[in-house]
Amino acid sequence: MKIEAASLTLTEIRHGFFTRAGGVSRGPYASLNGGVGSQDDAGKVVENRARMAAALGVEPQRLLTAYQTHSPNVVVAEVPWTTQNRPQADAIVTRMRALAIGVTTADCGPILLAEPRAGVIGAAHAGWRGALTGVIEATVAAMERLGAARRQIRAAIGPMIRQSSYEVGPDLIARFQSEDPAASRFFAPASRPGHAMFDLAGYIGTRLKRAGIGEVEDLGLCTYADAEQFFSYRRTTHRAEADYGRHVNAIALTAE
Repeated sequence: MKIEAASLTLTEIRHGFFTRAGGVSRGPYASLNGGVGSQDDAGKVVENRARMAAALGVEPQRLLTAYQTHSPNVVVAEVPWTTQNRPQADAIVTRMRALAIGVTTADCGPILLAEPRAGVIGAAHAGWRGALTGVIEATVAAMERLGAARRQIRAAIGPMIRQSSYEVGPDLIARFQSEDPAASRFFAPASRPGHAMFDLAGYIGTRLKRAGIGEVEDLGLCTYADAEQFFSYRRTTHRAEADYGRHVNAIALTAE
């Protein structure tokens, strides 16, 4: 049901990059779809998320995700919120125990972070836009405000679309060249003129290290290439399917 990172396998932390296995959804959402914004049956999504919450050791209402907009915005979670009043943000941080915070993905990069000494955790959703505009740095800064030391933060990059499957067009290339020229090494030639294969995971890892994170682990898994384990927005688009499931990637401090 979930994949764990060695760097986050700690006594007081529960975490997981959930795969598509272990749920009750059917069709294109089979089976562990956690996307409240998908067109899946709402009751099945609720059950799927309850199963994920149980795997993290929290009550269903204490598994929190935000309304994601590909922004650098971060919110601090102190109490549970509902699906209806969830904040608009692409990262969540907390120091509250028995409160799981997460992000939903279907090709973008999920990042789970922990500073065990301070008891501060974070979860960030980093597509190309969020990574470029600073969601990683904003998440680290928010964790620092809660008492974390960035050199003590451990970060794990979960399943996401990888360079061999991620062709991008000239507009995206031009934006990176304009806003972060050092990122040129993450673009490899594509078969189509003017296009490139983008290493988003490598770029995310570099931004984490540039932010001063002490330990960065990349699980190296590709959502696009592994249809058995993962949902993929881009794969769905290429297959002209109507909709797709979403993964939940979450982390929690255990109850005392």
